[in-house]
Amino acid sequence: MIGAAAIDGPAHFVHLAGARARLGFPSPADDFMDEAVDLHRLLVRNPAATFLYRADGWSMLGVGISDGDILVVDRSVQPQPGDLVIAIWDGNQPTCKVLQLFEHHLKLHSANPEFPPIVLEQGTEVEVFAVVGVARQIQRRRGHVRAR
Repeated sequence: MIGAAAIDGPAHFVHLAGARARLGFPSPADDFMDEAVDLHRLLVRNPAATFLYRADGWSMLGVGISDGDILVVDRSVQPQPGDLVIAIWDGNQPTCKVLQLFEHHLKLHSANPEFPPIVLEQGTEVEVFAVVGVARQIQRRRGHVRAR
């Protein structure tokens, strides 16, 4: 775990393009800046309940989370089935998975077929927190750009 988000940290604004980034063919007319955004204010809605975790491993690659990404976790958000969560049980390290609830157990699903789901039977003491955002770093490796 990286730690709690600063409650009243200084604002660090980053320019936000006036146009959305299309996933298809880009328009040359969309080349202008619109406003500045403080990423802390964008990603952290409840600073007192927000913690940052660094992702470790590749089990969530199918939902776009890579090793080294930063997970923004808000402990005040009530997790729902299908949510991306951080779960902690039986002294295990915090684990990022997709939550599925059943009458007598819960399942924590990976987003990579190489990793089987984790089944926690009723009576297991488990804490589950909602992941509300992901921040990633981009690195160049061997001429390719990839999320890190």
